[in-house]
Amino acid sequence: MDKISLYQVDVFTNKIFTGNPAAVCPLEEWLSDEVMLSIASENNLSETAFVNIESSPFFIRWFTPTTEVDLCGHATLATARILFDEYLPKNISEIIFNSKSGELKAFKKDELIYLDFPRDEPREVEGHSLITQGLGKQPKDLFKGKDDFLAIFEDEQVIKSMNPNFKKISELDSRGLIISAQGVNEDFVSRCFYPQSGIDEDPVTGSAHTLMVPYWAETLKKNKLLAYQCSSRGGFLKCQLLGDRVFIGGSSVRYMEGKITI
Repeated sequence: MDKISLYQVDVFTNKIFTGNPAAVCPLEEWLSDEVMLSIASENNLSETAFVNIESSPFFIRWFTPTTEVDLCGHATLATARILFDEYLPKNISEIIFNSKSGELKAFKKDELIYLDFPRDEPREVEGHSLITQGLGKQPKDLFKGKDDFLAIFEDEQVIKSMNPNFKKISELDSRGLIISAQGVNEDFVSRCFYPQSGIDEDPVTGSAHTLMVPYWAETLKKNKLLAYQCSSRGGFLKCQLLGDRVFIGGSSVRYMEGKITI
């Protein structure tokens, strides 16, 4: 029987049982897509990352319990944490990944790990009846990025009190739906819904900030932003817009390590 290393990390938090949990499987050779999806389904977390440590750059892939996705922030940060801790020399502070979304980077700075991701461009779109039905409220403004819709609301309390209809949201022609507003203590807050991928609400979504950061940087006229994703687990992200890249930084806490037997 084959044994595969498995790690679980809580990301965008410095406290266990908060933030967004991700599983990480370092591989010396690829498993079949069917086996990787089965592992992700068995883990039953929003994302399981598989990273080929024999490739250069490291190639990374991400699976939800039901499908493969093209980009995932928190599981990339979790993978970087495990590679820095277990697989790389201690003097290495940057990792380059290859992925289906192109080249990605992660680097250590001031006790945090930052993701260096391509920015997404929010394009204003007309109101969408499914979004209004799914949220029970009309957004102030609505945008569409490469993967997600971004609905903007008046204040933080509206975001926190939203009670979505996930069946309606699952009918959208997108990966998912982000709702966001200016924050009281942070620059902006958000929640992210991905029922199309088997995740009704993602606890903290790094990749969604590649769409939100350009919007809020323009709206607030600043390129360094503190974000809070106000799911039940919650998580903080230190973000910076730098040209066509978005830096997304966060803490991480290791929860578990073990072996998968196949």
